[in-house]
Amino acid sequence: MAKLVSKWNFPTTVRFGAGRISELPDALSTAGIKRPLFVTDPGLAKLPVVASTLKILSDAKVPYVVFSDVRPNPVDSNLTAGIAALKKGKHDGVIAFGGGSALDLGKLVAFQAGQSRPVWDFEDIGDWWTRADASAVVPIVAVPTTAGTGSEVGRAGVLTNEATHTKKIIFHPRMLPAIVIADPVLTAGMPPFITAGTGMDAFAHCLEAYCSPGYHPMADGIAVEGIRLVFENLPKAFANGKDLTARANMMSAAAMGATAFQKGLGAIHSLSHPIGALYDTHHGMTNAVFMPYVLAFNRDAIEERIARLAAYCGIKGGYDGFAKAVVQLRKELKVPHTLPSLVKGLEMDKKRKGLIAAMAIVDPTAGGNPVKLTKKAAATLLENALTGTL
Repeated sequence: MAKLVSKWNFPTTVRFGAGRISELPDALSTAGIKRPLFVTDPGLAKLPVVASTLKILSDAKVPYVVFSDVRPNPVDSNLTAGIAALKKGKHDGVIAFGGGSALDLGKLVAFQAGQSRPVWDFEDIGDWWTRADASAVVPIVAVPTTAGTGSEVGRAGVLTNEATHTKKIIFHPRMLPAIVIADPVLTAGMPPFITAGTGMDAFAHCLEAYCSPGYHPMADGIAVEGIRLVFENLPKAFANGKDLTARANMMSAAAMGATAFQKGLGAIHSLSHPIGALYDTHHGMTNAVFMPYVLAFNRDAIEERIARLAAYCGIKGGYDGFAKAVVQLRKELKVPHTLPSLVKGLEMDKKRKGLIAAMAIVDPTAGGNPVKLTKKAAATLLENALTGTL
């Protein structure tokens, strides 16, 4: 019983269902926000889904300003610009609207605008979060338009340091949005590539959380059901973006993954992060590329757990059957099998490979891997993903 000691946290209020974006003004009022900064990405800002949402705000006479200087992998200059916009408009809260990038940056703007220390002082290391002035964090209403990162129910944001080209996870409990509006209608316009990439991100969150060592049966249970939802619904959403049942179930799976991974992540993410930082790849799709190689690397430590997971998902053959199902899912979603198929013109010399392996083992997600990720192991996994060796 001595090992059965842990600390658990679970997330926030979620208004879930088709059409609930109409409740955005009420959600803002409930959260105590009168003058929101609307944070989204530049591509989304041009689409009808943003225009219709802004009309809801205008009709309710809610004053807002749109900020969309957000890169696919947000960088510190995006954060600086967002903070300037928040202060200039004297905004008292943030609407974080979009995929993981916009959600993360919106949360980071709300958190960092009132701090006196550099954002890097709040990296998710030990109790660094206690350095922050919690009273200076403005409230957040999160509205996801993809089904992947689950950032809408998370207490952290990922930010790339432009000087070092490294991704950092910034954490504080007050970064958890006060209210989430999870409306599957908002995801119906996602193109197949983004549907696949974000969906596989949700899958990676659930899978790595489930496999991470440690005692957290609540997270395990959520992760297992999230994986089942992905297997059953992601191919449907990929094939027919207007399938709102599949879209709704994928939104649930995304939130479940982010809830579960408080238990831990692993080598899929620790390898994906440096690739994303250096090559600006889609995070979820990069996770999907690395997934089978990391699964094979971890086999001895997770085989029994994966066999139970396979049985729950109705997959025959234990670990082998599950591994084959993952590869088949990737094929169905047109996920590249190798990194060169993901990054056009990719070339890596020995020095670059060594750099990526070194970055992977110090990534904060590496510690959650069920098998210790050494630099040699990271280099081997990278090589496997480059050559397609399983």
